[in-house]
Amino acid sequence: MSKGKLYLIPSVLHEDAVQTIPTYVVDAIKKCDVFFVETEKNTRRFFKKIWKEMVIDDYQWFAIHKAEESVKAAFLAALNAGKNIGIVSDAGCPGIADPGQILIELAQAHQMVVEPLVGPSSILLALMASGMNGQNFHFHGYLPIDGMERKKKIKELEAESAIKKTTHIFIETPYRNNQLMKDIVQACKPTTSICVGVDITGPSEKIQTKTVNNWSKQLPELHKIPTIFLFQA
Repeated sequence: MSKGKLYLIPSVLHEDAVQTIPTYVVDAIKKCDVFFVETEKNTRRFFKKIWKEMVIDDYQWFAIHKAEESVKAAFLAALNAGKNIGIVSDAGCPGIADPGQILIELAQAHQMVVEPLVGPSSILLALMASGMNGQNFHFHGYLPIDGMERKKKIKELEAESAIKKTTHIFIETPYRNNQLMKDIVQACKPTTSICVGVDITGPSEKIQTKTVNNWSKQLPELHKIPTIFLFQA
């Protein structure tokens, strides 16, 4: 039996921004037999928005979590049964800052056809709008939680950026956004540029780049708002 195909299905960054999802994504969803998703409830709601006629219970569903051995086994069983599989992140593109990457790695190891579908990525959208170096950039995910360690890391990245002109990109748990912004402003030099991307693709989207000196005059209110941070020395 031939192996199925793996579709990497993008999801919205903001629940009402369905216009950011290309129409061909629905065609890919219709071809799938089983879905491995970050959060089943979120994905079901998203799918019904872009394909109202979808009968949710006609498909198999698995939550990825941290891609435990049981999830990997279910993935390989579906693969070897010749089923088409869809992987869906809670927000943005599967495999990018997303636990689905582990299953994609597994698919590649078993020579499965993997088809990534076009959709929104807060990392790339923020970088595009930032005016910062898009040829040399590094996404770090989360910085250390400890304040001292975080500021130390920020200074290290700023020093590297000054030498290599690297754009550094990172995210934070939304309720810690304000503290992270404060730490960046305190740790970096006045001339370093910081870009803050807020609610990207949402109704209150704002992507602004200013120097540390200018941000320090009035810090933005970011508490519990989806935010991505970039800086370049």
